[in-house]
Formats: sequence, structure tokens, C-alpha cells
Amino acid sequence: MAPYESDDTRDGTAEADGRHSARRKAARYVVPVAVVGVAAATIGLVPALADSGDPDLPKINAQQLIEKIAKSDAQRLSGTVKISTDLGLPSLGGLESSLASGAVKGGGDGSAADPAAKLTELLSGTHTLRIAGDGPDRQKLSLVESAAEYSLVHNGKDVWGYDSKSNEVYHGTAAEHGDKGKEQRVPATPKDFADEALKSVDDTTSVTVDGTAQVAGRDAYKLVIKPKHASGTTVGAISIAVDSRTGLPLKFTLTPASGGAAVLDAGFTQISFAAPAASTFDFTPPKGAKITEGKDGKAGEHARTPGAPHQGLTPPKDFSPDKGLAKDGMKVIGKGWNSIATFDTGAKGGLPTDSGSGNLSGFLGSLGDHVTGTFGKGTVFSTRLVNALITDDGKVYAGAVTKDALVKAADSAR
Repeated sequence: MAPYESDDTRDGTAEADGRHSARRKAARYVVPVAVVGVAAATIGLVPALADSGDPDLPKINAQQLIEKIAKSDAQRLSGTVKISTDLGLPSLGGLESSLASGAVKGGGDGSAADPAAKLTELLSGTHTLRIAGDGPDRQKLSLVESAAEYSLVHNGKDVWGYDSKSNEVYHGTAAEHGDKGKEQRVPATPKDFADEALKSVDDTTSVTVDGTAQVAGRDAYKLVIKPKHASGTTVGAISIAVDSRTGLPLKFTLTPASGGAAVLDAGFTQISFAAPAASTFDFTPPKGAKITEGKDGKAGEHARTPGAPHQGLTPPKDFSPDKGLAKDGMKVIGKGWNSIATFDTGAKGGLPTDSGSGNLSGFLGSLGDHVTGTFGKGTVFSTRLVNALITDDGKVYAGAVTKDALVKAADSAR
């Protein structure tokens, strides 16, 4: 069956050619107004945006809507985004945030204004962001908190991060343009997430148009992406609200197969396509602020700034998708929604310990489910979307799949 399904019927050959063309466009398109990326595979932006009625729009099929997304080119905009992420992680009294910050260290040498560390706060809870973009060289993101604000500004060659709570400033220079930067870019805005979702579409996927909606005061079509066969995957469905005039995704919602609240709900509550005032992107360090320069003066070293197509937060330069923390490189087994990433850490004996005491191992072990199979013994750590199995001989299996699927994969790999 075709990966793009709709209520419309058309000539099979023309449909196949157009479908492949649309997929290529969606796969190579990079949002020109991205505001920030977060170096974590399973986090997302968000908010519940209230719909105010279903507008009456011209009929459109899935392929046409995908092409509309691929052609969208809104390089100037400003607005407010709400972020709500619910991975179902256990509450560790703030420890989860500390662990996340440690896992995504930037080049700020511990600065509270370092983007790579500060933006890990988006890994859980609900947040409000104000964003603005004026072409590939000027963007601004502000994370609004109850008693403070964090701003990340990209203006020409300069990148500034400012944390008002600590009065600390992080300064670096924008990474140079290039295809490598494009490949490293991490999703951030609803448009980013939509592009990534469409890249993943294959013959295991159903893509349909499911009516219309109104988001942030704009009329939109609803594109729904979901597995054709739900067995084994934790993903229920992805819904994308697409602006009917510009083709820009305004809201992205990912719901788990288990039901309940969305794991990821990302969207605009307000949006304008007028050019922001030039002064929006001006930044002068406040008097008395502590200023930390990025490593080698380059913010792009560990945390590329929001904005240009080739930018966004990236892992450290010594990290690569093929190797990462793996001893022998990462491999992907399975297909489509049931894909599982696996690698060998080279660490025998299962979970790590702290200073030889074994306390950390015991603590982490208490958070997971102990499993056995022909592979031996291991521990499964679960969220509402992504699960990971760490075997006692150092192998890791992870994906948006069920615990049983991970155990089966580990057994099959022996």
C-alpha cells in the first residue's frame, strides 16, 4: 500500500511519481526560521493551542499538503510558542534536570547562560517561548520563567545567551555555513518536527488529511501521520496543523499508543509574519554581568545558535550518530516505526557504579524493569515514548517500541 493515503483517487503512476517527489522535497527542506534545537532525541516543543472552530477550506489531499509544507518559506516571523513535554519520567526532585544538563554540556564552562545546558529545561513540564526571526542571520528566542528570563540571540556573526537570574552572559560566534551543519541540525519548531516526521514516512506509514482547525488565529489543515500496524511501536499518531496560506506547520502533536496526554505538543499561541524590528536582535551585556566566551570563541562548537538552516544545537564535535557512546558504532535493526538502535558500550557488568560503591547502579536499577532472555539479563528503562534495554554485557537497544520488542531484538541479535 502507498505510504500517503487520502480519500482522493488518482492515476496510480502519476500518484507514485508525485509522491516520491513530495517525499524528496520534505526530506531536504530545512526550516529557515528555526529558533533553537535541543540535543536530545526525544524532547519536543509544545503547548495546547485552543482551536476556535473548524474553518471551511478548499479540499486538499495528503500529497498536496505535504508539497505545501515543503514549499513554505516564511523567513520573517515573530510569535509565542508554548512547550509541554510529558515523557512520563519519574520525579527525582530535580535530579533528572541535573542529569540532562550533564549529558548535554556545551562550551560555556559551566556558565548559567550556556544554551546547551539552559535549554535542557525544555525536557519536561510546560514552558513559554517568545521567538523572532528575520532571515538566516537574525533570530531570537526567550524562555520566559516566573521570575526570570533567558534569551538566546543570533545577530550576524555574534551569538549571545543571557540568564537574567544569575546575570550571566554567554558569547560566541555563529558556526560557518555548510551542508555538514544542515545534517547535524536538531528539530525545534513545529516545522522542524514536521520535516523530521515526513522524512520517516515509508510503506509502514499512513498519511491523511483529517479536516481543518484554527491555530493561533490562523486557518489550518490537519495532517495525520500514524503507523499502519500499531503492534510493537509506542507511537500512536502525529498530528500537524498546517497554515492554509503559508504552508508553515503551526502545531505538532505526538500521542503515544498507550493513550492519554500527548508526549509532545508543540505550537504557536500567537504568530505574525511581519518583519520584526531590527532592534529586536540587538544585545549589549548588562553592567556587572559575568561574561563567558564560548570555546575558541565559537558558540557553534557545542551549541549552534537558532536561526539559519544549518544551525541549531548540536552534540559535541567528537560525537557522531554512527559512534556516539558506542564502542563499535550504532546499528539500526528493524524497519519503520519498529526500528531499534543498538550499540555496544563495551562496559561489562551492566549499569555503571559510582566510585566503586555500587550506589548509583542500585539507584538506576530501581528505576527500571529487570528482564531476562536468551541474551542473558538486563534492565529496561521506560518512558511513554522511548524505551531502552541495557544488558548485563553492555549492549544497548533503544527505540520508540515496547519492552517486549526490545527483548525480542536482543534475543535475535545473539
